[in-house]
Amino acid sequence: MQTEKPILYNYFRSSSSWRVRIALELKKIDYEYKPISLIKDGGEQYSEEYTKINPKQEVPALYIDGQLLLQSLPIIEYLDETRPNEYQLLPKDPAKRAKARMIAEIINSGMQPFQNLNVIRRVAKETQSEDKKQEWIKFYLTKGFKAVEDILKDTSGKYCIDNQITIADLCLVPQVYSAKRFNIDMIGFPNVKRVNEELEKVPEFVRAHAHHQIDTPQELKEN
Repeated sequence: MQTEKPILYNYFRSSSSWRVRIALELKKIDYEYKPISLIKDGGEQYSEEYTKINPKQEVPALYIDGQLLLQSLPIIEYLDETRPNEYQLLPKDPAKRAKARMIAEIINSGMQPFQNLNVIRRVAKETQSEDKKQEWIKFYLTKGFKAVEDILKDTSGKYCIDNQITIADLCLVPQVYSAKRFNIDMIGFPNVKRVNEELEKVPEFVRAHAHHQIDTPQELKEN
């Protein structure tokens, strides 16, 4: 293993970055936080310097063990496989592991992309309507939460998969935050709300929260 301190290139409110921050906290990995603003000067992710790190011009990117890793779910899986501890983010049981990945993937590919800054800017530009943009976000996030809610009826205990924190939980918390940010009514998703409330009590999740980062705007910072 390399002893060089890992570097996380991320943005405080990026859902994908947030997932990785939770994993780093759970795995007790000390890392350097490199803020990449998605809005400053049109987006620092488009800079020549950062494009060399991630040609897709997205966050997060994690430099660890002499490797540059992109995309949040592969990063989380790498951390779980290389840093085994009391938090096993991918359950040993094949069925539970598949269901954890299933929930994570519904959020990762079936919800978050539809609220991606690039996407919603394009929707607003094409429709010339903030209302249409909000309708777009509401439709896809509500559809995704309906699917997650149905799955949690069968899989959840304290957390998404029984009483074990998994990769699914790391995806759920940032997504619920986004739903609140975009004024999505969560009243129809009691299991999502219940699990999220439990996860928000976990110290590692608290430390990784968007409102506790070095690049969090002062008006959003929490103690």
